[in-house]
Amino acid sequence: QVQLVESGGGLVQAGGSLRLSCAASGRTFSSYIMGWFRQAPGKEREFVAAISWSTGRTLYADSVKGRFTISRDNAKNTVYLQMNSLKPEDTAVYYCAARFGVAVTTIAYNYWGQGTQVTVSS
Repeated sequence: QVQLVESGGGLVQAGGSLRLSCAASGRTFSSYIMGWFRQAPGKEREFVAAISWSTGRTLYADSVKGRFTISRDNAKNTVYLQMNSLKPEDTAVYYCAARFGVAVTTIAYNYWGQGTQVTVSS
């Protein structure tokens, strides 16, 4: 059974940085796409970034391009989201997700973590 466990959230001032981690277990993830999503209070969940575990190809939402970087450590089965130049509008619960496949997409993720809170103060 796939398990995704996020960590690294917290409170940070605007302009600061945080690194989120997602520890994945239960499968061999070489054929999976890993993604990060977020949901702010009163808003729908939205795509943030994704990476192919096998190729390293990445995809980002326009709102985070140039500020966030997604990466993976195959040896540790862990995916990271480095978040720099954080803004108050980045405040949300951030979720790690996974889907089996080749294409790096914003949709069709089957497995989800429990989420980690990120709060950016102005």
